[in-house]
Amino acid sequence: MSEQERASIRDRRLQYETAGLELGDLSIDPMEQWHVWHSEAFDAGLAEPNTMILSTVDFQSHPDSRAVLVRDADHFGFTFFTNYVSAKSHQLEARPVGAGLFAWLDLHRQVRVRGAVERVGDRESDAYFASRPRPSQVAAWASPQSEVIRDRHELMELVAEHERRFAGEPVPRPPHWGGWRLLPEEWEFWQGRPSRLHDRFRYRRVEDQWQIHRLAP
Repeated sequence: MSEQERASIRDRRLQYETAGLELGDLSIDPMEQWHVWHSEAFDAGLAEPNTMILSTVDFQSHPDSRAVLVRDADHFGFTFFTNYVSAKSHQLEARPVGAGLFAWLDLHRQVRVRGAVERVGDRESDAYFASRPRPSQVAAWASPQSEVIRDRHELMELVAEHERRFAGEPVPRPPHWGGWRLLPEEWEFWQGRPSRLHDRFRYRRVEDQWQIHRLAP
């Protein structure tokens, strides 16, 4: 990397000029607040506003992160679907905790969540799988997710094999595919402000109530 490129990265700054966030602006329920911000991100035309960066812990106790698409968000938590033999599923089986990040940077906002992670029931996984486009259903059978493959041609051969297998009939949910749910125990809502004096509010559950505190930026 040239010195000019380093300087470009070092000096690239965006000044956040937003009205800010006050305690009185927040819902007492963090999931309700998340839905307000998610709806505003959707209305603003942000791409895939339900994208969550999911962080887990691998078998060497190293953090591991990837983007997943949240397909349900309710009072239980955030639900996403994947292959149960993928790297992230193996990590979640061994250490059923995770952290999620929603970054709506065009609105100068982010939401962080942390908590336990659990598998969802078969009925819920079946219902979501049935709603997927057929090519995505076939792909769930065909792809040995996270495994090494020879090349793209090998992958497409597996897709063709399963298209023939299920020709003329519904594609059932694979036994190795289903949902996980992140159960937030702590939240943080972040709103960008000028001079990096951002607004940050943390929700923590104390018994059956959420306590909200402002954090220094």
